[in-house]
Amino acid sequence: MHDAGSTCQQAHNLSYMPGMRTPGSLFLTGPMGAGKSTIGRQLAKQLGMPFLDSDHEIESRTGVDIPLIFELEGESGFRKREAAVIDELTCLPNILLATGGGAILDPVNREHLKTRGKVIYLHASVNQQLKRTQKDRHRPLLQTDNPRAKLEELMAVRDPLYREIADLVIETDGMRVRDVVNKIMRRLA
Repeated sequence: MHDAGSTCQQAHNLSYMPGMRTPGSLFLTGPMGAGKSTIGRQLAKQLGMPFLDSDHEIESRTGVDIPLIFELEGESGFRKREAAVIDELTCLPNILLATGGGAILDPVNREHLKTRGKVIYLHASVNQQLKRTQKDRHRPLLQTDNPRAKLEELMAVRDPLYREIADLVIETDGMRVRDVVNKIMRRLA
């Protein structure tokens, strides 16, 4: 096992530029359908930061989509890949990272997110999540007869974990992306 602290220190040393003023790294957490990727892209653009998405990074590195990883390796196989990617990406300085909805299940991921940047929890109600995910076949955990029950089950477990590490909690229900971004910008100021 490698020392994550030294790995992060090396990453920071490589890209540190004296005089550079940025808010540090920002990590978006929250359930599927909260808008982490969409809001993250816009927020990163506003802040002039690189945007990364842990799920997209996993797909890019493996060359397959997440549903196939779930099918071949199960959720535990996917979570191992996710933990490695989050460990690596949270070491990068001054990035905006959108995490997968279940990333916070791993205590090590929670620790990396909490200690390596500012965590923004994008909260969305189960109704909002259903509305935003109902036609999305790219979400393995929702391929069930009762997506509402599954989302309620996930929220019961995950909401306290999101809140545990959040520096900011932002309600996204019924809000346009631009309004959520503006709200975050005001809260960060």
